Amino acid sequence: MPKPPRPANPQRRLRLAAGLALLMFAAVGVRLVELQFEGAPAAAAQGLQSRLAHDVLYASRGSILDRNGAIMVHSVEARMVYADPTQVKDPAAAAARLAPLLGRPVSELLPLLSPHTQPNSTEQQRYEVLAQGVKIETGDAVQGLRLDGVEVERSDLRDVLSQDVAANLIGFTNADGGLVGLEARFDDLLAGKNGLRTYEIGRNELDTEIPGGYHKTVAARNGSSLQLTIDRDLQYEVQRILTAKMQQVKATFGSATVIDVKTGEVVAQASWPTYDAANPLASRPQDRGDVASNELVDPGSVHKAIVLAGALEEGVITPDSTVTIAPTIKVADKTYEDTHPFPSGTKITMPGLMAYSSNVGTIKISQQLGAENLYKYQRLFGLGQPTGISIPGEASGVARPPSEWQGSDFGSIPIGNGVSVTPLQMTAAYAAIANDGVYIQPHLVRNIISPDGKVQAAEAAPSHRVISAEHAAQLRQIMEPVTTAPGATARSAAIAGYRVAGKTGTGRYYATNGYGKGEVASFIGMAPAESPRYVIGVFAYTPGGNGGVVCGPAFRDMMSFALKHFGVAPSGEKPPTFVATR
Repeated sequence: MPKPPRPANPQRRLRLAAGLALLMFAAVGVRLVELQFEGAPAAAAQGLQSRLAHDVLYASRGSILDRNGAIMVHSVEARMVYADPTQVKDPAAAAARLAPLLGRPVSELLPLLSPHTQPNSTEQQRYEVLAQGVKIETGDAVQGLRLDGVEVERSDLRDVLSQDVAANLIGFTNADGGLVGLEARFDDLLAGKNGLRTYEIGRNELDTEIPGGYHKTVAARNGSSLQLTIDRDLQYEVQRILTAKMQQVKATFGSATVIDVKTGEVVAQASWPTYDAANPLASRPQDRGDVASNELVDPGSVHKAIVLAGALEEGVITPDSTVTIAPTIKVADKTYEDTHPFPSGTKITMPGLMAYSSNVGTIKISQQLGAENLYKYQRLFGLGQPTGISIPGEASGVARPPSEWQGSDFGSIPIGNGVSVTPLQMTAAYAAIANDGVYIQPHLVRNIISPDGKVQAAEAAPSHRVISAEHAAQLRQIMEPVTTAPGATARSAAIAGYRVAGKTGTGRYYATNGYGKGEVASFIGMAPAESPRYVIGVFAYTPGGNGGVVCGPAFRDMMSFALKHFGVAPSGEKPPTFVATR
């Protein structure tokens, strides 16, 4: 008979169950400890992130001021209106309600508000700017419409108080920053950097900032301001005169530059055509550049001052020298003639050579000076190299070394043909003659003003001596008869009460595919000639070739205003007696 089974031991089973339960509780405890000391901060941080809101703190773009602190351009708070077309429920109705507020026709707004793909993509476009730089009240009105998919955010409006005054220098901006001119060149300095305010909010209907909750602010850094060397009142007058004269002769383009000879500061620089920088897109792109620094021309006879400066400095001539001339001179295969011809064998003086712009006399002096020396002085006077005036698109020009000259170049280059320069380069060269032979880099920025108002002067402009002070003074006297001698080329540039030294020029426009049709006329002068304060260079490109009739008068009117505006006393003595020939 089998034995009955052994009865179960309940105490053993209880001990086993208790052990398993303890192990489970221990595992749970360990995990709780891990969560408390390791996972809790991460979990809390993850939860916090879902409760954070972010507000951009917009930086204000710096202002652009004239030399006296007058505001030419500054930024004011405005609004930008944009849309997510995928969220707009009724594009036609939205366009109809937005049109009168934004000043845009429904026909322009409807395509932006309607669902459409991104350019060259199958992805839906989810961001379209409907209007930028709108007034705050307009933005509030748009928000009040509560249109699905249409949003409003803060932006800056660039308020151009000067409108077209110095527009070709200052340039303009868009939502991304400076596009043209000084706005583009100094964009990093002007733009500043936006800040960010981050704070904790509740959920649903309590989506406002939680008092005592997480809060962090990175302050915005406003942009610095530029104080220019430009005098706003003089700039306005120079631009007004230039515009009138260029329209008179139907010029393609023109420029006028006024330089303070003692500092190299450009106190005015005007271009024709110009445009309204407050509404730049209404203008043609070709009207927005700075003619004085962007366009290349053959200088023509204004280059003769470079030849005589080098000849004086190298001892080739003296103020009392004469050169024997004829009506024409042949160099290689080309014959050059004078527009004011003298009989063969005439001994023309240096003042006579400049007053009547003798090509023959200039070429003969250049032959004595030598090509290497002429090239040396071209470079010393800044030809064939950028001035570094800080305007985007500045052209370099070309002053070729003698190793590249051939044939008639030895006749053409001395009289300013076969040399490409900007109007600014030639005006700066004359400023060196006016400044007792010292070239100072022309510049437009006077001070940089930080957001807290601290003024930092711009770096000192580089300078170097070109010719001696004695020879510069002699050259100025040699150029005075250009405005005073009977039948001289620039009697229309004379200013009552002031001695004026200068030179006329007729060159060609250096177009992309060769020389353009017509002529580039110019006059560059300085006053008072005995101790110059300002140099003004006026250039006019006219396909009809009649620009010369306005450059002298334009200079006269501009310089007259500048001298009175800055309180420059009239000349105390008359110019030297003029003798054309001996």
